[in-house]
Amino acid sequence: MLQGARHVHIEALNKAAEALNLEIEIHELRKSSDLYSSSPHALVIPGGESTTMRLTGNDPTSQLLPALFKWIRNNPENPVLGTCAGAILLCDPQDGGESLVSAKIDRNAYGRQVDSFQAQLQSSLLGRNFSGIFIRAPRFVSVPNFNQVVVMHSDEAVGVLDSNRLALTFHPELSGDTGFHEWLIQRAMEVNE
Repeated sequence: MLQGARHVHIEALNKAAEALNLEIEIHELRKSSDLYSSSPHALVIPGGESTTMRLTGNDPTSQLLPALFKWIRNNPENPVLGTCAGAILLCDPQDGGESLVSAKIDRNAYGRQVDSFQAQLQSSLLGRNFSGIFIRAPRFVSVPNFNQVVVMHSDEAVGVLDSNRLALTFHPELSGDTGFHEWLIQRAMEVNE
């Protein structure tokens, strides 16, 4: 809940849970103590502005990002969905530790706000097409293991799955399609049964 499209993700998660006929509990994380008191089964790191997220999340009153990165590393089986800026943080946490998703990423690589676009994507993870919305989107520069690529835009990787960590360079929460949020909930259920 530091910055970005967090409220739209909450709506998408609630719609996904409804589609799956499940009840979920969503915790809004603003500081490290929120994470420790909630014991989540899954995380969403939303799109927004990665520099602002780093400043806010590393601030002494929050310390959310160091806690998140530690939690992700200590709970590799729990699913994480990082979209746009969230994908940047997963690929390049800048905390002295290893990448949380083994891919190199370039922020704002698609251009400025005016270069935003929507495109049909092919998702092997969902087994179908998905309408992706790209807003000042990052771009994967390299993915060491091409088997990790689970979403493509033409011949370019736009979604990478590393263990249970899904990094998407687009905004699935803005599409009205809850496929990736349903994946997150289903994986959390499988892992925490």
